[in-house]
Order: sequence, then structure tokens, then C-alpha cells
Amino acid sequence: MALLLSSSATSAHIAVESTQFDRLGSGTANSAILADEAKCRDRNYCDPRPCTVPVRLREPLTEALSNNQGHQFEAFRLCEQFTQLATHADQTMIWPSSENNAEATSFAEASSRWNGDFQWKPASASTDIITRFGDEARAVFGPIPDIDCGDLAAKVIPLEIDGNIVDLKPNPAISGSPLQFEHRDAKGKIVKWSTQIAKCDKPSLAGNVTYCGMNSRVSRRVVGTVEWVSLCRKSSPHLEIDPEPYWQKNNPTFARLGIIGFNRESGEIVFFDGSKNRQHFDWTTPFTPPGGRSYADHKGRTTAATLYDSTFQIQCSACHDNKAPYVISPHIGQARIGYFGGAASERALAFSLGDYVPKMKRDERLPFRVIGSAYTATYATDLARARTVEDPSGNCTQCHTLTTQITGQRIAADAAGRIPEVTNPTWAQVVSVRAEVLKLSEIDAHRTDWARRSAYGNIHPWMVPREGNKITAESGQMSEDDWRQLSNCIWEAGGKECRYKPLFTACPAPGVQLGGDGSQPTAVSSEVLPVPTGEVGANRVLRLRWSYLNDYGHVPQRDDVRFNIAIKSTPIPLSGKAPLESDYPTIDEAKDAIDDTTVGHGGTSGRAMFVGDLSYFGHKRFTDPAPSTTPREFRADLPAMCNRRYLARVLAKRFCFDQSGVKYADRGQVLFADVTCN
Repeated sequence: MALLLSSSATSAHIAVESTQFDRLGSGTANSAILADEAKCRDRNYCDPRPCTVPVRLREPLTEALSNNQGHQFEAFRLCEQFTQLATHADQTMIWPSSENNAEATSFAEASSRWNGDFQWKPASASTDIITRFGDEARAVFGPIPDIDCGDLAAKVIPLEIDGNIVDLKPNPAISGSPLQFEHRDAKGKIVKWSTQIAKCDKPSLAGNVTYCGMNSRVSRRVVGTVEWVSLCRKSSPHLEIDPEPYWQKNNPTFARLGIIGFNRESGEIVFFDGSKNRQHFDWTTPFTPPGGRSYADHKGRTTAATLYDSTFQIQCSACHDNKAPYVISPHIGQARIGYFGGAASERALAFSLGDYVPKMKRDERLPFRVIGSAYTATYATDLARARTVEDPSGNCTQCHTLTTQITGQRIAADAAGRIPEVTNPTWAQVVSVRAEVLKLSEIDAHRTDWARRSAYGNIHPWMVPREGNKITAESGQMSEDDWRQLSNCIWEAGGKECRYKPLFTACPAPGVQLGGDGSQPTAVSSEVLPVPTGEVGANRVLRLRWSYLNDYGHVPQRDDVRFNIAIKSTPIPLSGKAPLESDYPTIDEAKDAIDDTTVGHGGTSGRAMFVGDLSYFGHKRFTDPAPSTTPREFRADLPAMCNRRYLARVLAKRFCFDQSGVKYADRGQVLFADVTCN
């Protein structure tokens, strides 16, 4: 067996009989075998003459050196030289250790020089929570648009009372034109003026904001498969509304800023909340997205770092858990819900947002995953526990995704006009159910009698069995027995009939077909090139190439996949046969030994030399990728020595930006190259 010893300037092949090598006991590629000369005289320990004499050359030396016989002769000559030197040393090194391996050191230094610009982890440019969070979102969803609730496309969330629309305006009929609440019917006729508002038809179900607030704004942007929804919500500390200028439609100040990004194909969702240290926000100027508009947007990144909540006080994923970017309730004013007679009714046409927030039916079996490592670390336990449920009575979940979180415990209860209940509750369930009943009671106390009446105009309950949101005078409530079964499921007190499944799905590894994109590297190849002028420590450059399109979610600027390379060096076998699968570096050797935040790295990984976090060629550190819908070229230039075989495993990995960390491809691609120097 021929082994390689090298430094930055010299290399030597030592031919060792395999029977003798086996007796060494620890002859692995990364172990150090240091033996005293005295011990080496004992043939049971090591062979004092390890050099195997080659057969007589049958052709001129210059010709023989180009074939396997030449390789044997060269190995013997260098081996003899090394043995003579070693006899004068205190110890004889049989194999270089990974800790003191000149080849590995030289490899790491050269590969870093040649590939370092393209070796970096996505979203690793900053340790600031919000900046990093924004970079993670951009790596998954592509560019994040500015949050602009002041543009002409944004919609005002209406306030309805007794079937009329209400706004705060100066009352010209009273001296001084004081601010009062104007009530208009669907035809635009003023019905009355009022000085206070205690109830409304569609109070907010959020529970921690003004129940009957008015003139909040919602902004929606769609970029390919990704949808961005921003809510600029007016609210008051006491959760009630007063005739103050703050509530006017033309007043741009508001209390709560929330942004949701959602990929309707991959099911990935991200939540950004405005800082809770601010008394108010102002929508006259668009808000810079978290992480700025790019890595190079230094001003925007600095501004955004203080604009958003780095403590994640609001658990957005508890409410927005129906596998879609928005909660279905009458409060937002969707035309298809909360209107007697449906979307084509007079009031819906006059007051609603129409289809600005469209219907998005998503099956509970589809993928759904929260992005943002800091957010998911904060709520890791809740995300792991969340479950979807199936309604045993078949009333609700044929159309809706219900969960053991807020869509079930609050929104489903309000939609059905029922109170949460558990048949045989635990103490923890008793406490939780009581708290939710209290919250629902507070919401209902702000609902008008008009909304609850049984005659024409009734809109509560706002979902009915079999007919869903098709509310009519004849619509009936869900039966007590059916509700009890569903409520038990929602509060995790049911059995097999609930068909519990995890709400949030796993991060897909690169190349996964089911739930992933199925993309695999193609055109994997190698090429041996001359060493660049002035470079030392290598005889040749081994260039590895492949093509790959990160197509998960169909985002052209997606940037959450990198590649690792594990590579081993062996003598070129005399037979010239192709290697076996077992000869290549293992999958584990191609994985990161330590998952840290180091920007780019190279070195050893177990037995193999290692290059990590390689992006596509041209994608320099801390730059945003140009959009692409075709495979990108990946390239790695690696130092190589003459007359060596290099075996490589190229392994893709996805940065999940959640509590699961990194997911690797199942096998990777293997290739080898024989570096011969004539």
C-alpha cells in the first residue's frame, strides 16, 4: 500500500507491505503512528525495511516513468530516500495525523485562497437578531418589498355597526364641527351620528387589540409564489375607541405593525412584528424590511434593527395557523364572510374589501413551516406540540384546517357561536378553557345585538353546518353533541376520531421529492489544470464542477442551499480500476463536524479533507443572488499532487432557519480523478 507524506514543498510515497500494515493496528488515514526505532526492529510491530523493490523495467526509463512501472520505481526511489533520513531520526512516522498533517494544512490554505470568496453560510453576515432574521427570510422568500400601508393599493379595514358603515368625521351640523362617528347605510345615506362606540358587528378576535377599532390598513403584495401581507393596525391601550383624531382615516399614526410572508407552494411562512418599545408608527413613509433590502443596504439594516421586535412578544404562529397567510374571520371584512347573503349582497359590495384578501384553500396535509431561527427557538415547544384535528362530525374540517391552537380554540368557537368545553378535563385544561371562555366573553360583549339577531341581517354565528359561510335566516347552529366532539378534539382531549397530525411539517433536505423540490446536481465533472503562477503546495489544480437549481418554492433568488465537499487522496492503483463506493469519503465525513457560525471553512473532516459552505460560482460572500430559473454553475478548485487519485463526495445541505438547523442530501454525488504528471 502506498501512503503519502507531504509538506508544502516535498512529497514522498512509501510502499508498505499490506501484511505489515495490518499489524500496525491503527492504520487509518487520520491516525498518527509514531514508533521508537527500537520497537521498529521488532517485525511484529513494524517493518524496518518497508520499501518494496519494483520489478525490472522492461523499457527505457523515460518511457517507463509514464506508466504503472514508472510509478512503482518512483515510489521505491523516494521511499529509500525517506528511509535513510528516518534512520537518523528519533521516531519513524508511518502516517501523518490529521492534527499535524501537512497535506491537510496545505490543502486547507490553498482551497481557501481559491474558493474563499464563494464559501459562506447564508444569513451569516450579522449576529443582530432582526438583521439576521431578515437575511434568513430573504434567503428563503427572495427580496422583501417595502412595507407600505400608505400606498393607493392598501385597503382600509371597515367598521360596521348595526349593518351600517362607520367613520370618524367632523359633524357639520354641530357648532365647531366636533369629531363624531358618522353612520351610513349601504346606499351612502347618513343614518345617524354618535359620540361613542361600545359595540360593533364584527369585533376583532385577536383579543389584545381594540375590539371595535377603525381605519386600520392592510397591504398585500404578491411576487411569484410568495405573498406579503402587512397590517398597520390602529389600537388603544384600553382597547376601546374614542372620538379622537388618532382614529381618523387620514391620520397615518397607528399602534401595531405586523408582516407575514408566505410561499403558497412550499408552505413556508414568516412573521415580523413592529417593536413594542414604540408608542406609534407612521405609514406616510414605507418601512424598510428586516435585514434591509439587501446585504449592502447598510442604512436600511441599521434602521430596521430597531424597527422590529427582537423579543417576539406576540406568538403570531398561534393565530396564523391555518396553513395560509391570513386568518379567516369577519373582522377583516372579506366579502365572502360575515355578510348576510354572501359576497354579492348589497352590504358586501358597499362595505367589504372585496377579494383583496382572496380565498386560499389549503389541505391540512400540505407542508407548513415557520421560518426564522430566533422566532422558532422562542416557540419551539409550542410549534412541536401544535396539531391539526379532524372534525368527527364532518361539519368543519372538510373545508377548513382547524388546529389545537387559536383557529380551533377561539376562532372555531366564535364561528360556531359555541363555548369551548372539555368532557373530562385535566386541571391544566380547566385553567386554559376558562381563560379562553373569558376572552370569548369579552369579545362577545363588544358584539352588537343586531349581529346576533335571528331575523334578516344575522351574521353570528358566521359559519354554519353544511353551508359554511352561506348565512341565511334559516341557518342553524352546530348541534351541542357535534360541537362537544369537536371541542374535545381541539383541546387535545379526544381520541383516534380526531386524527391528530403535526401542524408544522419538517424542513426538507435538498433533493427530496415528497414535500421538497427534487432538485439534484447535474453535469458533475472534474478537470485537472496547471497550478496558477506563484502558487505553492500543489502540483496541479483539481477543478470539480456541477450544476444545481435551488427550486424549492419556485423562488428565483432562493439562497438557502450550500455544498460541502469531502475528498480523500490515495495512490493511483496499479490496475487503474475505478473505485468502489466504499473507497469514497462517507456521508458523515461530508457533513459539518460542528455547526457553528464560522463564515466559510476548509480542513479535515474525520479521515477526509473538507471544503464547506460552497455557494455557486460568482456568488461572493454577503451578496444577494441574481434571480435564476436555470441551474447555476458550482465550481471548486482543489490542490492536487502528482500521481494521486482523488475521491470526492459532493453533498448539498439546506439551511432550514428553524429549530431543525441543517438538513443534508441523502447521499450526495461521488466522483474521482487520477492526477498524473508526465
